[in-house]
Amino acid sequence: MTEREEWEAALKYTLHSLETDFADRAVFSFPVNLNRRAKPWQGVVLFGEKGLYLAPCGQSVSAFFPFEKISDARYERFVGGASCVILFENAWIEFCRAFGAEKTSISQLVRLVREVCDGVLLPKNASFTERITTCPHCRRPLPPGSVRCPACADKKGPVKELYGLMRGQIGWIVLSVFLFLLTALLNVVLPYFQRGLVDDALLSDTPEVVLQHFSGVVMVIALMALLRLAATVSKIVRDNILSRITTKTVVELRRRVYTQIQSLSVAGISRHTSGDLMNRVSNDTEVISRFLTNHLPGLLEQGLMIVSIAIILFAYSPVMALLILIPAPFVAILFRVIWRRNHRLYRRQWVENSNANTVLHDIFQGVRVVKVFGTEKREIDKYDTAIQKVRDIAVRNETAWAKVVPFADFIIQIGNFILLYYAGNRILHQNMTIGQLTMFSSYVGLIYSPLRWMANFPRLIQQAMTATAKVFEVINEVPDVADRPCAKEMTIRGDIDIDHIWFGYDESENVLENVSVHISPGEVLGVVGKSGVGKSTLINLIMRLYDVNRGAIRIDGVDIRDISQHSLRSQIGVVLQETFLFAGTIYQNLSYAKPDATYEEIIAAARLANAHSFIIKLPDGYDTLVGERGYTLSGGERQRIAIARALLHDPRILILDEATSALDTETEKQIQEALERLCRDRTTIAIAHRLSTLRGATKLLVLDQKTVAEVGTHDHLLANEHGIYHDLVIAQREMNVMKKQNNASYNSEESEI
Repeated sequence: MTEREEWEAALKYTLHSLETDFADRAVFSFPVNLNRRAKPWQGVVLFGEKGLYLAPCGQSVSAFFPFEKISDARYERFVGGASCVILFENAWIEFCRAFGAEKTSISQLVRLVREVCDGVLLPKNASFTERITTCPHCRRPLPPGSVRCPACADKKGPVKELYGLMRGQIGWIVLSVFLFLLTALLNVVLPYFQRGLVDDALLSDTPEVVLQHFSGVVMVIALMALLRLAATVSKIVRDNILSRITTKTVVELRRRVYTQIQSLSVAGISRHTSGDLMNRVSNDTEVISRFLTNHLPGLLEQGLMIVSIAIILFAYSPVMALLILIPAPFVAILFRVIWRRNHRLYRRQWVENSNANTVLHDIFQGVRVVKVFGTEKREIDKYDTAIQKVRDIAVRNETAWAKVVPFADFIIQIGNFILLYYAGNRILHQNMTIGQLTMFSSYVGLIYSPLRWMANFPRLIQQAMTATAKVFEVINEVPDVADRPCAKEMTIRGDIDIDHIWFGYDESENVLENVSVHISPGEVLGVVGKSGVGKSTLINLIMRLYDVNRGAIRIDGVDIRDISQHSLRSQIGVVLQETFLFAGTIYQNLSYAKPDATYEEIIAAARLANAHSFIIKLPDGYDTLVGERGYTLSGGERQRIAIARALLHDPRILILDEATSALDTETEKQIQEALERLCRDRTTIAIAHRLSTLRGATKLLVLDQKTVAEVGTHDHLLANEHGIYHDLVIAQREMNVMKKQNNASYNSEESEI
């Protein structure tokens, strides 16, 4: 009995105890493997409709904590594990702890308990099952954003979904199947004419009989040639139809995958690596395309040939048919055994291949860092290690098939040897003619050829099914941030109300807690605080790149979750510290914000952003190629293009995230002038490294310890000598004084030299 089976058997006893002693029902359960002293201990945690339960594995419930007496919960990490600590009757007590994979379950338990305590989620709520992120059958964590367990899912599911994509071309599919049948029929009847040709004419006793049947022989040969030509034409037409079906299906599949990736939230995309997503969009769909274009038609053709010939053989001589097909069941069993083993290996091969693509993507993206640090050899070794893992698994897969396929081919040929012995005896006893033997030999060749071809098919279908499962895993992923059915399109004025919001990137720890602030239209809110306090997280929530866990963010009195994402973000402009430019011209990057902008509008925006002067000095002006990520431009130039792009976008809400960080004084001055123009008549939220740049902000929000520490104007907060903002300003002033002294000392030394 496996560990999982043992746990499930023990859980049944505990569940029975729960139902009989507490009249409750468990809706979520998982094992724990440590006691409060961090010693190995096997137990069961049950999340019921009335509260939390704990029991030794295989025994009745030993501890019960009703939700009425639980007011909070927290997740505590330790090396290799985690624990759930609950606030029970105003005292913090450790409820359970575990290490290994069950940390995910504990993290989820903490989140669910918190939501029950806050009244956000009730255990009897129908939506509770949608919050469970572990498989109820095998307890494995579900892939992020997925509602299906890869280990327990129906392996035929992705195939059915792929067929669903092809359903719109059912007419072409029916026609292609008919042509498959026609081709198989034409190929099958040829040996029958060959038998008559041998027995009735070529093996006649006298030349006179041969001459007498000569015209008939010519007609039979001509008919066989026509049949072969008809089969060839049918195959050509069929392949063209299949190519049409496959091309349309794969294009639609790629469109759906890419569309789904675009619909995922930032968190959803972050859970995948770039190599992973690229692998699914390009490589996996290419594998599916090859399978649909080449391998699946081959399967239909060879399968129809086997069925048709088997029917003819059984109709003519059941004994001989059985002799020919004796090896088939043994070959099927052989491939069934290796299928189960190699299925896991192909999934591992896919994962390692995706990891190798991720390494390659990272190296290309960070090639300048690689060159600066001279780590080319290290990166070569890293990629070499990654592709060696792919190679090792691929070799194991291909070696297994290389061993099995020739052996399976030999088993198949045993039927041919048995047939030759049986048919030879019958000919010697004059119970069979040479023509009949020729016909049977032709049929044996026709039926063994598909069997040999199908010996390689399991390997092909495993690759295709792995790719299909991975593609539909993304397509079926549930977006973390999705438009509600009643999401509205609206014109934004810029009144923002952040109402007691809580948020954490994972289920165990919050980044922001109980944050509230109001921003009136046209105001400039400066957000300050120490590094890692949650400033960028706050603006990400306003842009709804993530959804708050609790509380609400309202714009013009409407919860942003009730506004369509397109409507919301199309009226928000963003200038980030790290400006991203697409590979292309400056003009293309500027017009990205407004594709229908005129040339005059783009130049006007560039002038306002103080970018026009340096653009016209470039070799090709606005048509200058900026290279990937804009690497041919300086940081200040990229920043001014980003400001021009935001001006062209003409947003109602403007977000500035460290927009002037790490720039020289002259460039910062130019950018500050551009930002002042950009902020006019717009609600602005600004995060700045240099606090002096926020002096003109209407209101300042100081974040500390995950929540709001201070709110007020620059002068008001600076007057509070015991405040956090006052300390930050004084510390930055002292740092500036030290920099000036160091610069003065450096200049003095230079003059002496």
